[in-house]
Amino acid sequence: MSINGIDRSQITAMMAQIRAAAAKMEGVQQPVKGTVSPAETPKIDFAQALKASLDQVNSAQSASKKLGEQFALGDDRVSLSDVMISAQKASISFQTTVQVRNKLVSAYHDIMNMQI
Repeated sequence: MSINGIDRSQITAMMAQIRAAAAKMEGVQQPVKGTVSPAETPKIDFAQALKASLDQVNSAQSASKKLGEQFALGDDRVSLSDVMISAQKASISFQTTVQVRNKLVSAYHDIMNMQI
């Protein structure tokens, strides 16, 4: 379920991760409802994960563009703050993607320059 562009399932998963990290820092291992142990974690292909993240960035940019167009056309249901927030979300996701790409290219160059 999505509320104003925020996916409730992602928030729930993030909260579970935060609780698990807090429990580890306290030295107490309490099972957190909704968490998955490392043994149960499904294997995800790197290409699929990369494509999924690029699709998310693309959808954020498309949604931002659509909101901007609706606001420019005078749609009363779209406020300026919604447009600006959407644009910032899209910008941050794109910048993050560019930084991840830069790190991957750097790692590739490091591996290629290793002596065997």
